[in-house]
Order: sequence, then structure tokens, then C-alpha cells
Amino acid sequence: MAKFYETIVDELQDFIRQQQMFFTATAIETGRVNLSPKGIDTFRILDDRTVAYLDLTGSGNETSAHLLVDPRMTIMFCGFEAKPWIVRLYGQGNVIRSGDPDWDRLISQFDLLPGTRQIIQLKVESAQSSCGMGVPKYDFQGHRTELLQWAEKKGEAGIQQYWKDKNQVSIDGLPTNIAQAIAQEEALPKADRTL
Repeated sequence: MAKFYETIVDELQDFIRQQQMFFTATAIETGRVNLSPKGIDTFRILDDRTVAYLDLTGSGNETSAHLLVDPRMTIMFCGFEAKPWIVRLYGQGNVIRSGDPDWDRLISQFDLLPGTRQIIQLKVESAQSSCGMGVPKYDFQGHRTELLQWAEKKGEAGIQQYWKDKNQVSIDGLPTNIAQAIAQEEALPKADRTL
């Protein structure tokens, strides 16, 4: 039976912290719905109404493009190993990049990883738990390292070029404003850069 909460209560926080994987969903009025799996210890609970994750460079930048148009976002966790539970966090998402006012405060919550592109923050308006009895059981074997290795091999200049070539617009042609992040990153002293 589904149950709604106004905040991320302790029981939900405990469940979320045990999960190795989560899913993000965004959409605008037209075009494709974006649904992405995430992992690599990039998720943080900031308080009982706010969460964030470190968004690493990937083949697309759909979440960023969608949130610029419509900030609605859902983050979902599934219990694959123990408790058969699904937890969803509903709210308003925003993109925070190097140079933005909240960047320093938020980036301190994470281990800085190769290919760090931005932080996605969700102001939670409601949370929901429901049964996950239809979700299959899986044993966690470890996080993949290929994405981090790829980013390390590309280096700072290679990642920024990848952002320019692959991350400036969504698959539906929406701008992601990543060019602004590139300019901000390039303007920082070398010691303060995220890549």
C-alpha cells in the first residue's frame, strides 16, 4: 500500500542510504520523457526536504535541459536486495554548476569525481513509499569504474570539448546551458576547477 510523506522521514532516509542505485525522471510538455539510472555513490540527503546528486559527464544532458524548462522531477529508489520497497521523491529540481552561488556549499558534500559536470538538487515536495514485491532480487557486486576511467583519460580539456560537442542540447534540441558552465570553469584558477 502506497504511503505519502511531507518530508523524507528517518525510515525513508535509512532505506535510501542503503541503495546503490537510483533513477531520475524529468519531462516537459512535449518531446521525450527522460529516465536515467545513476550510481557510483553520487547521491546525498542534505536535509529532510532536500537531496542532491553529483551529475557526471555522460552521452546526453537531458535532465539539465528539462529542468531549465520545467523543474518537476522524480527520483526513485528500489530495494533490490532486502526490504521489498520502492521510494519516490517528488519535487522541483535545479542545476547547480561551478561558479553558481550554491556550488561551494554543495560540492563539499561529495567526493569530487572525474568528469563532474554539475550537481542536480531536488527540493522535495512529497515522498512516497510503496511495495516493491514485484521488483526482482539482485546482489550488488560493485560500482562500475568505466565512466570514471573514461573521464580521467579525456582530461579537463577533453571533457570540456565533449560538453561542447555532445552536451549542449538535448535529444529534442533543447538547450542545456552547458556552454555557460564551460566558460565559468575556464575562468577559474586551475586549483579550483572541478575536472
